[in-house]
Amino acid sequence: MTTLQSVPALGTHPASGSLPSRAETRDRLSKATYDLLVIGGGILGISTAWHAAQSGLRVALVDAGDFAGATSSASSKLLHGGLRYLQTGAVKLVAENHFERRAVSRQVAPHLANPLTFYLPVYKGGPHGAAKLGAGVFAYSALSAFGDGVGHLLSPAKAAQDVPELRTDNLKAVAVYGDDQMNDARMALMTVRAAVDAGATVLNHAEVTGLRFTRGRVTGAELKDRTSGDEFGVTARLVLNATGPWVDHLRTMEDPNAAPSIRLSKGAHLVLKRTSPWKAALATPIDKYRITFALPWEDMLLLGTTDEEYEGDPGQVEVTEKDTAQILDEAAFSIRDQQLSRDLITYSFAGLRVLPGGPGDTSKAKRETVVTEGRGGMLSVAGGKWTTFRHIGRTVMRKLEQLPGHPLGEDYESVSTLPKRLPLPGIANPNAVAHRLLADGPAPGPRMAADTAKHLATHYGSLAFDIARMANENPELARRVHPDAPEIWAQVAYARDHEWAETADDVLRRRTTLTIRGLATDEVRAGVESMLGK
Repeated sequence: MTTLQSVPALGTHPASGSLPSRAETRDRLSKATYDLLVIGGGILGISTAWHAAQSGLRVALVDAGDFAGATSSASSKLLHGGLRYLQTGAVKLVAENHFERRAVSRQVAPHLANPLTFYLPVYKGGPHGAAKLGAGVFAYSALSAFGDGVGHLLSPAKAAQDVPELRTDNLKAVAVYGDDQMNDARMALMTVRAAVDAGATVLNHAEVTGLRFTRGRVTGAELKDRTSGDEFGVTARLVLNATGPWVDHLRTMEDPNAAPSIRLSKGAHLVLKRTSPWKAALATPIDKYRITFALPWEDMLLLGTTDEEYEGDPGQVEVTEKDTAQILDEAAFSIRDQQLSRDLITYSFAGLRVLPGGPGDTSKAKRETVVTEGRGGMLSVAGGKWTTFRHIGRTVMRKLEQLPGHPLGEDYESVSTLPKRLPLPGIANPNAVAHRLLADGPAPGPRMAADTAKHLATHYGSLAFDIARMANENPELARRVHPDAPEIWAQVAYARDHEWAETADDVLRRRTTLTIRGLATDEVRAGVESMLGK
């Protein structure tokens, strides 16, 4: 059991080379005039800020909560082409998704994404036959230029070796295909860092309390720092509303009569301890359109997801007993009971998909990006998929380029001229990083544990060496935050000094995996708050 005595006595003094203070950032935001103010620190806003800063714009990015604090850290953690879209004949969409998936996982962030083999079980009486699914996964892999191998059928016996908890009763065949997986919160944070490296000014936990207008045009926002209560404002030539589920709330600040533009769909997930190692993920068809996933992720098992219309407060979305029962019941189509015990659940989370407004079943709605311009000139962007976050950032920038008068400034470089595959910070081969972390341990003390080295390498890439250096200089920081997790206290200090962590949840839920492992105990939380100076 971790105790408060094990918390390193570092106080609250940031390390050298750390981020500017919140007061300094507020001062910078309030005194400058920006080309673009992005309101909303989910992946759509972050990606747009990144591309805008790369294009030479003076960019500010603010969020009422934490970066990736809502929908963007509540995904299924997949970078995928979208196998189910073939069902609707969206061949071009799948090909585009595959292109983006491969670019992110191979060239942009190979340190934050990893290939994942999927088994799609075909049961007697299921919604699809083996021949159809075999042809489907072949076509799916073809649209990815066979970069993940050739989609094919596998025998139930071989699949059961790789996924020990796979139900084999009435199992006729297993279709195999490849996609990629990520830690969405870490991917978002590295994109924030890329935006800052390109010149953007960012601040989380800064709530918009009103918009600024000049001759009827939106020219900035009034904000309140939720951590200090300080009020300040930001002036910008153009404002982008990228607030996700709250997009219509901000649109009514611009125009009280603005009609709703979106609808919301809730997706819930469960995280469970694994009873045995899994070498592949399961994607099990529930009906003609829906698939339930069982994904090995962060040494755990991630189950989901649900898809139902949501009309409540976006800030109050949560996993209900109904959601839990549905996820476990659907997982039981292909997973044995011993892996689905409620005692194994360590965490649950729910997020909101932002869909274009309109009638119909949300599970059949297009996951498209919608960009609209309001009466006061504010642009609003909503929807889209995690897989295409780079493409969405470029799409929004092209929309800005097309505005009357081209209000982007003289220093603007068209996004179409930027390199196609700008890497995220820390890009490196994670296996090589882990090897070096193990080989270059501190001479006087014990070497880094293998699970910690692997964890740092796959969550920070080459930036892991900065964390290792902190641990080498202060052995207290080399200790585990909790004995059952790979995280060390140096990560908490690093999150505070270099990753905009302001609250315990920022650290425990999004900068580490302690919450999803069920290890964010009161003592751990108190220790983190102490290090954050709270």
